[in-house]
Amino acid sequence: MSMITGDWYEAVGEEFKKPYYAKLYNFVKEEYSSHVIYPPSEDIFNALHLTPLKNVKVLILGQDPYHEPGQAHGLSFSVLPGKADTPPSLVNIYKELNDDLGCNIPNNGYLKKWADQGVLLLNTVLTVRAHAANSHKGRGWEQFTDAIIQAVNKEDRPVVYMLWGKPAQMKKTMLNNPKHLVLEAPHPSPLSAYRGFFGCKHFSKCNEFLKANGIEPIDWQIDDI
Repeated sequence: MSMITGDWYEAVGEEFKKPYYAKLYNFVKEEYSSHVIYPPSEDIFNALHLTPLKNVKVLILGQDPYHEPGQAHGLSFSVLPGKADTPPSLVNIYKELNDDLGCNIPNNGYLKKWADQGVLLLNTVLTVRAHAANSHKGRGWEQFTDAIIQAVNKEDRPVVYMLWGKPAQMKKTMLNNPKHLVLEAPHPSPLSAYRGFFGCKHFSKCNEFLKANGIEPIDWQIDDI
């Protein structure tokens, strides 16, 4: 697993020295050697590589990576362009963006543009076995990603959290920084989007909050490729 650097290492590097991480490392290494695992090992920490802690404006929390070929590349909800169709949850995110901010629905699911602007696209579990959702759940990733969430919570500046669905909302107890904005809605998956994800207007609420605090808002429009 490629290590992290920069301000993320300063914030969560101690995690690498803890017993749980040694167990997690050995488990993940064995999984990569014996099964097809997503994302590719060099992409595990892409969310951190693309969005340094000092740049985080928004945290969107997913669960575990996509588990079909050509999808996962280390950013929650994102898929590589030209490799896979836009997944159903992201289709619904685009529908909400269209309704909320008038964004055109793009022909791809590649969300690097968001990451480059300070949207931390974090999954609570960072690896998965092919065709087996949640197969790496409970192996230690949650403790590591909790440390990331706590590092963001400690930032002494306004940050927006988008917590979609119950697993993400269970992290709310960590988020006690009065400078931050916590937005909650049902998950955008086809099973739950109609229960209140559609119409939640999280994207406009996020940008209004950022602007009110003198921070450049996010350009949520993903461009066609």
